Amino acid sequence: MPNAADPLIPPTPEQIRALPKVALHDHLDGGLRPATVLELAAEIGHTLPAESPEALADWFFEAADSGSLVRYLETFDHTIAVTQTPSALRRVAREWVLDQAADGVVYAEARWAPEQHSQQGLTPAHAVEAVRDGLAEGVAEAAAQGRTIVARQIVTGMRHADRSAEIARLAVEYRDDSVAGYDIAGAEDGFPPSRHLEAFELLKSANARVTVHAGEAAGPESVWEAVHLAGAQRLGHGVRVLEDVAADGGLGTLAALVRDLQLPLEVCPSSNLQTGIAASIAEHPVGRLVDLGFAVTISCDNRLMSRTTLSRELALCVEAFGWDLDRLRRLQLTALEASFLPKPERDRLREDVLLPGLGG
Repeated sequence: MPNAADPLIPPTPEQIRALPKVALHDHLDGGLRPATVLELAAEIGHTLPAESPEALADWFFEAADSGSLVRYLETFDHTIAVTQTPSALRRVAREWVLDQAADGVVYAEARWAPEQHSQQGLTPAHAVEAVRDGLAEGVAEAAAQGRTIVARQIVTGMRHADRSAEIARLAVEYRDDSVAGYDIAGAEDGFPPSRHLEAFELLKSANARVTVHAGEAAGPESVWEAVHLAGAQRLGHGVRVLEDVAADGGLGTLAALVRDLQLPLEVCPSSNLQTGIAASIAEHPVGRLVDLGFAVTISCDNRLMSRTTLSRELALCVEAFGWDLDRLRRLQLTALEASFLPKPERDRLREDVLLPGLGG
């Protein structure tokens, strides 16, 4: 492996895959294997838009590649439809972990909305327990294959619904039982965090960990609410905070606060292209955000819909922005520090797995 500090030698895709990586923003229902979707759909008689794993993978990508967040979210109708039972949730959670581990991910947080999995009477608590068990099975199976990975879940309330406080209580109840934190997701524009103040006040009073989708489909006002009303400790996407930065690099007060507090941004480049943030990776805000000193982390968002992996996302950024191995190393350390893993476990993972694998 080239010297990580050598800016003249860009890391190869193989070197990037070999790096231990941290995935903070990866949706469980956006990471199913196409073959699994087909098998689960056949079991329940759910009609899909394609009949082979390859054709179905193409459909998910093309349907999500519309430039519209609303259309992007419609692709989840199928993945949610086939994950309405404990056995289905356990399976997809186990496979989610194995696929992450195969890509060199050593810590991953699976975010998903329990309220969307009650169509057949499954309670949110039982759904959380099914995912917990699936994650544990995946971690054990990965270990048997010689791969180290730690996996947690982030339970998510839907912005357009009215169950966010219920899910927040669930996050608190299960926070010592695989749940790392809480999020709100779904259509961002028109459904601000201020609609869910009961949930966020509950989480604050319980000293819970919170990340909020903000600054993707809506602008700095969404980031402001996530920070000041929701008490977000990380921002899901967050890239439109750059709208509070002048062309000459001068930061507005909101952008300065996010940068100066080093509030982590969970940036998902390929997904952002699909939802219209930028026309190409080279034009994506992440390059400038890194240069300006924001606490940037890189994730996939939805590996199925974006037909991607974390290694691929990093490789795209290397090609677009000239990042070297030292930059990738710092991104992973930033992501681990931003994780909702308790500090003693975080320190062990950094010293025993991340640093040795990163050459640090």
